[in-house]
Amino acid sequence: MKKFFLGLLVFVLLLIAVIFSYGVYQFRDRHSGYWVDLKLESSTPVTVKAGFAKVDISPTLTDTWVDANKDSRYNPEDGDTYTDVNGNGKFDGVWLAGFHNGRAAQGILDPLWARAMVLDDGEHQIALCVIDMIGFGNDEVIQTRKMIEESNSELDYVIVASTHVHSSPDLMGMWGASDYERGVDPAYLELVQKGIESAVNEAFEKRESAVFKFTQENEKLKPLVGDTRDPQVFDPALKLMQVLSRESGETLGTIMNWGNHPETLWLENTLVTSDFADPWRNMVEKGLTLGDSTVIDGVGGVAIFLNGAIGGLMTTHPSMEVVDPLTKEGFQTQDQDKLLAQGRALAKITLETLADSNALFVEDANLNVRAKSLELRMDNQLFHLAAFLGIFDRGFTKWKHIRSEVSAWTIGPATFVHAPGELYPEILHGGVDAPEGADFGIAPIEVPALQSQIPGQVKFFAGMSNDMVGYIIPKSQWDVEAPFTYQNENRPYGEINSLGPETGPTIYQAILDILREL
Repeated sequence: MKKFFLGLLVFVLLLIAVIFSYGVYQFRDRHSGYWVDLKLESSTPVTVKAGFAKVDISPTLTDTWVDANKDSRYNPEDGDTYTDVNGNGKFDGVWLAGFHNGRAAQGILDPLWARAMVLDDGEHQIALCVIDMIGFGNDEVIQTRKMIEESNSELDYVIVASTHVHSSPDLMGMWGASDYERGVDPAYLELVQKGIESAVNEAFEKRESAVFKFTQENEKLKPLVGDTRDPQVFDPALKLMQVLSRESGETLGTIMNWGNHPETLWLENTLVTSDFADPWRNMVEKGLTLGDSTVIDGVGGVAIFLNGAIGGLMTTHPSMEVVDPLTKEGFQTQDQDKLLAQGRALAKITLETLADSNALFVEDANLNVRAKSLELRMDNQLFHLAAFLGIFDRGFTKWKHIRSEVSAWTIGPATFVHAPGELYPEILHGGVDAPEGADFGIAPIEVPALQSQIPGQVKFFAGMSNDMVGYIIPKSQWDVEAPFTYQNENRPYGEINSLGPETGPTIYQAILDILREL
């Protein structure tokens, strides 16, 4: 009997040692020693060179499948079947990110892109690449930067942002076949990273002397976005930077900054798509047409959609009607007609705003950059479990902390601020509340509003930049315990997909610090 208990004790100790060792390995820092603390300054306005490029990063669909009960989930128990195209005896699904698990792609509606811009003031060279993905973790961003550095050592800083589209392949892990299966295809992840590298390097090679045009529209896009969580604070403004060839006057590229979830096709959609970003960008480049007639000419170049402060949840909800500005027909059902109407509405307002005679032209400009890594505390226990199980492939800098990043840069009269997730608009624009029922019972911390602290005449804000940490919620509004705020029967959605209550104050302060240093 003693031998039995001794053997059992040894087994238990070995099991604990194995689990502990596995946990240590899973939580290891993927890029130990990597830390961004960058400050680039250029005090004298000069001619800035700019280059743009876009690279197709669409996945290849191997197996096809039939959704027997039309629930947009691949589940053989529901009678769903698949065609084993490559004959390997298993379903090789492309798992779409967003909404729910098991949403396997059944086709491709439009291409996904890596769209890049490179700026060069003669002293410093920076790149911005926006990908049609729901998000891209900081570990993957760092790995991609290392790939780019091997092929192009001249770049001082590379920013990778995501459009946050909810119909792209899972690159974060949490939208696999089930709650306990990682949804990332390593081969596709590598394809995306190589696509970013190719787009950045092509944009770098295409650099030419440029002039910059800045303008914005503050009101006309309000009907296209809704706020699904109180307090009702919107980020409806469209900020535009059109970059023109100094020599020919032709458009090299256009940055279009607006805050909205690209999920108009909603959760029933099983087609790979960049959602409203695709028709919007295409029409800005090529023009608006109705039948065989061109209604408004496009500006050419490469159009880049840079998403904004979308926490809260900023979205074109199925209950919202979108009116086609050309046909005047309204669409509410979340289908491709609604998507086209939304693209037309966005493109029409964009092109009209770009044609505004009050736009600000800048010929010579100075380029300044401030970027900094930071540690974020992960209090979300489900995220911890996902990291332990390998659903998230996320490194920890220390127990309960991950590496992330904030950055800001200026070019002439414009400032671009980059945050690593879905910022609640009240942190940016003001209106942070301390509602009754909130968990901490504290006054707002994230004040003053970041927008009031951003220098320059035109203020761009980009979420999902250099990382994707989920929702960035004001701590005074944090709400996971009853009674719930604003008379809600259940806890709000945002906290489920947030690192924790310290995320908002930490990121807010980090951005505030770099803005003051900038």
